[in-house]
Amino acid sequence: MSSKGAAVVIGASGGIGAALADAIEEEGEFAVVHRFARSFSGERHLDLTDEASIAAAAERVGRGPAPTLILIATGLLHDADQGPEKALLDLNAEWMLRNFAVNSVGPALIAKHFVPLMPRSGTPVLAALSARVGSITDNRLGGWYSYRASKAALNMLVRNVAIEAKRHSDRAIVVALHPGTVDTGMSKPFQANVPPAQLFDAERAALQLLDVIEGLTPKDSGRIFAWDGAEIDP
Repeated sequence: MSSKGAAVVIGASGGIGAALADAIEEEGEFAVVHRFARSFSGERHLDLTDEASIAAAAERVGRGPAPTLILIATGLLHDADQGPEKALLDLNAEWMLRNFAVNSVGPALIAKHFVPLMPRSGTPVLAALSARVGSITDNRLGGWYSYRASKAALNMLVRNVAIEAKRHSDRAIVVALHPGTVDTGMSKPFQANVPPAQLFDAERAALQLLDVIEGLTPKDSGRIFAWDGAEIDP
């Protein structure tokens, strides 16, 4: 990553996204830190389900220094009316499609519009927050159909983007990152069985992920890494 480039954090309105943007700004290694989120207005607005807003955000970033770090810190696990499914009988087509729209299609569209902005020199990084439960080989409990499947799809899309990004910049790094269980509204209903030592506040989780990113090399592109740097099987 170049200290003269720009950093982009998508999903920066709160939780781990805001913590990532804050930590990056505090380190002071980037010329500018762009923050985008669905809840922001004006030029900082970006809705993963609206490609026009993604294109507009990319156009704004393209006016300045090339982005050498792009972080997609977004995800959908539950909302006020719907949670992850426990069994087949809980499946709902609309909820499943919404999971894929936010967790898979949205990040793919971000890559579509932002990868071309990455510099051809140096070691630019694009990282998307995924989840260990998106690993097919690691799935021993079942359930959470929509979330698991949409994150598994994200992992495949990351691999695809990594291959194409190499044609744009031969040292580009594109990875999926598992932040662990972070103490945010997203994980709140599912924290009961999480040991205290494995429940991270957003600030700690952000620093852990930035440490992982710092240790990546181009040979790591297309892979999935946990918060502690361990690789996760697809």
